Amino acid sequence: MHGAVVAASPSRPPARQLGEKPLLRFITCGSVDDGKSTLIGRLLYDADLAPDDIIAALESDSKKHGTQGEALDFALLVDGLAAEREQGITIDVAYRYFATDQRKFIVADTPGHEQYTRNMAVGASTADLAILLVDARKGILPQTRRHSVITSMFGVRHVVVAVNKMDLVGYSEEVFRKIEADFRAFADKLRFASIYVAPLVAKDGDNLVHASANMPWHDGPPLLSYLEGVAVDDTTRIAPFRMPVQWVNRPNLDFRGFSGFISGGNIRPGDIVRILPSGRDTRVARIVTFDGDLDSAVSGQSATLTLAEEIDVSRGDLLCSPVSPAKIGDRLEAKLLWLVREPLVAGKSYLLKIGTKTAPAAVTVVDTRIDIETGQSEPLAGGATLAFNEIGDARLSLETVIACDAYVENRETGGFILIDRITNETVAVGMVKTVAASNGRAAPPLTELSYASMEGLPPARESFKPTPTRSLVKALSWLLPASVSTFLIVYAFVENIELAAKITGVELLAIFTLYYLHERFWTRLNFGLASEEARGGDDPGL
Repeated sequence: MHGAVVAASPSRPPARQLGEKPLLRFITCGSVDDGKSTLIGRLLYDADLAPDDIIAALESDSKKHGTQGEALDFALLVDGLAAEREQGITIDVAYRYFATDQRKFIVADTPGHEQYTRNMAVGASTADLAILLVDARKGILPQTRRHSVITSMFGVRHVVVAVNKMDLVGYSEEVFRKIEADFRAFADKLRFASIYVAPLVAKDGDNLVHASANMPWHDGPPLLSYLEGVAVDDTTRIAPFRMPVQWVNRPNLDFRGFSGFISGGNIRPGDIVRILPSGRDTRVARIVTFDGDLDSAVSGQSATLTLAEEIDVSRGDLLCSPVSPAKIGDRLEAKLLWLVREPLVAGKSYLLKIGTKTAPAAVTVVDTRIDIETGQSEPLAGGATLAFNEIGDARLSLETVIACDAYVENRETGGFILIDRITNETVAVGMVKTVAASNGRAAPPLTELSYASMEGLPPARESFKPTPTRSLVKALSWLLPASVSTFLIVYAFVENIELAAKITGVELLAIFTLYYLHERFWTRLNFGLASEEARGGDDPGL
């Protein structure tokens, strides 16, 4: 009896509770026919994670669609579309869930064909680790490099380079070491946190679940053991709170909540949140779910928040932490992956969708393009743009202000897609690098309100807070000349230096005390203060 393997949704599950097995989301990628689907199918089979009925169906399907003669074609465990089985290739992204005693896994088997790069990008967008398949006979191919760059671009920081089909090169250590050296040299600039290179034979299960007897020169763990033990940090739970509003939940006159997916941090009733781009601060009254109210919610959960005040909040707005709010602007610098055969047209109006917000946008200029052979960015000149499957750095101009983060800080609020306004086709995926506001399109003044103002304290009213030393020098600058004048006038009348000095000292002490009390009183009084717009100043906030 084999275990259980089920199709899994690509949506990110909530953060694990104490005592649960850790979850690893990974993808298989690489060039066409490098053995991605076969690797996953054989891994599930050898680990006893495929139910008996699926194995029976596999035996039947292998006779009809198999490419391995009389043997089982393990790729068919993953490739479920009729077109995939007929052509022997992967077209769509296939998600599978399985679990061992040490860990739970969600794997996305992605296509290797160049024309389906967009599907590979979808799988990479939620992955923690990538298994990059390499055919030992062919070495590092252009599509191998492209997938490496894309995984790095999407924030995947852990890579396993699976050098497959080692049996076809006589299990040669020399071939393996050359491929390992070539990849490490190429990936030197791709910011991977860890790279593990493993030789294997996917169709035979060699070095997948059990150590290889044919490659004793390899001293690393088999693939499944490595996946069970690799450390992947989930930083979304300690990130600042973020929840894009997906839906205004208004079932009746007595309830108004804001539903969405929490993409960063955590939230509790009573916490202060900021609504962007309006900049209003308010408190969370309740956290509502289908199963009842929650005491807290964390990254990875979907929830409905009700607010303490009636504030205008719409789909596309962002609820975030007022201490570390998202950036607001209508000018983006981003990294783009162009997905269609028609080249990017600078100045053309597209629809930019980031989170739940959609806004018209145009690519004003493409600054650089990545050379797939080297992985390095090259400057573009003469109005050149991006062609099919090319990656580059671009600047975008939006028709409205949006709230977002840099992609390295938050995947959900920093990643976007560009949509053709005529065909509704997704033409590009992008990762925000920086955000800026054009002249006259800056965030409203409310956005810069101090977090302390929600605690009953007045917001900051000066761009620079005076220091005690400055206040003392300011007071003495007029007290000392005034005291000298008093001393001279008194001495002129009494002609007694000692008496004149005493009278001057008493006056100096009295005036200094009254000045201090006077300043303390007026700093706490809001009477007569002009608005920021009238004064033309900037509230520094926090």
